[in-house]
Amino acid sequence: MTRRIINHPVLDKIDETNVISFTFNNTELRGLKNESLAAALLANGIRTLRVHEESGTPRGIYCNIGHCFECRVTVDGQQGVRACLTPLKEGINVSSGETFLTSVRDWRSENE
Repeated sequence: MTRRIINHPVLDKIDETNVISFTFNNTELRGLKNESLAAALLANGIRTLRVHEESGTPRGIYCNIGHCFECRVTVDGQQGVRACLTPLKEGINVSSGETFLTSVRDWRSENE
């Protein structure tokens, strides 16, 4: 039984026989070509995609539609890529844990 959505009314049908490999934090994983990177990571049991820039708390998939920026990872050396909007391609190298160039600040603490 697959836990993937392979026939979505908006996102097109995913060919569940087209299995490809990619790496996440130096570990080789498998996913379906053109499924979202977030979906492939989730299907491989990966829930934490990064940590908060200031608090260090784990972050993962939240909105899954590109609005919240919680699923940012580094893909082939490019920082800040949203995993929920990135189609999976053969051989991509994904990493997490880096501190991104822009910091996140709590608006209330800066304005009190």
